Amino acid sequence: MSDPRPSLLVRAVGSGLGSGYAPVASGTVASALAALIYLIPGCERPAVLLPLIAITFAVGVPLATVMERHYGHDPAEVTIDEMVGMWISFLFLPKTLPVIASAFLLFRVSDIVKPYPARVFDRMSGGFGIMMDDVVAAIYANAVLQVLLLIDPVRQILL
Repeated sequence: MSDPRPSLLVRAVGSGLGSGYAPVASGTVASALAALIYLIPGCERPAVLLPLIAITFAVGVPLATVMERHYGHDPAEVTIDEMVGMWISFLFLPKTLPVIASAFLLFRVSDIVKPYPARVFDRMSGGFGIMMDDVVAAIYANAVLQVLLLIDPVRQILL
């Protein structure tokens, strides 16, 4: 039998402000919400984004653990991990709409494909594994975009 239903606060935050309850593609919905939050002026500054990522990750691990006990392994309802991943995907990149769209697409693909070691974390039980598979996917997305921006024709398109 699963644990009792988590509190409203745990569900609200752990589900990425409710995005985890979207009827389809809850991870994509949460990623889009994280991108909208990133559009807030000043959010791109590392002095804002790094603490946002760290705090959300620290809060997300126990919340994801609680929600997993109720909903089952790595449930679709937990999307706080996608929000952290999306913000990591944006780190140290220019804040332009083409870059944001590219980071979004690269993160979603990486999160779905789960390149090593993301798949290892995805198989783990508990909030740490839930959060870390998205962190790894985001690092890949960010690294690919950083390299693409070194290629002048790509840079011209995205900036």
